[in-house]
Amino acid sequence: MPVLEMWLLITVGGQIGALPTIGLVLLTALVGVNLLRAQGFDTLWRGQRKFAEGQLPAQEIAEGIILAVSGALLLTPGFVTDGIGFAGLIPMVRGAMARLVLSRMVVTGASSAGSFTAGGRSHQRGPRVDHSATGGSNRSDDIIEGESWDEK
Repeated sequence: MPVLEMWLLITVGGQIGALPTIGLVLLTALVGVNLLRAQGFDTLWRGQRKFAEGQLPAQEIAEGIILAVSGALLLTPGFVTDGIGFAGLIPMVRGAMARLVLSRMVVTGASSAGSFTAGGRSHQRGPRVDHSATGGSNRSDDIIEGESWDEK
């Protein structure tokens, strides 16, 4: 990959000059970072919304990883890495890549609500409660669910 990048940079530099080539590399990095920021925030909000609904945001996590790799490629000088990085910023391409990765993975875990969704299927897990302190009773009123947060 580095040899291909050097060859392409030298070839483009020979055609349009060194300074325009450097400017083009910097421009693609700048445009890429701005697109990356917008795409990243969109993915983050979708993930938070799914998590708040009690679903595991597996698709959004996978897309976030793809966005991180795409961002690193966009900041790496070169036209080939920029092309691959920009492909990761296209929502349809990124979504397809994330679905492909997720179809080959087994997602395990649960949200605080005790359920999650992975691969379009909903899964329920019972709460894990230690009843030894209550004399072994298994009444439903032994379980208290809640959330807390600090507002600053």
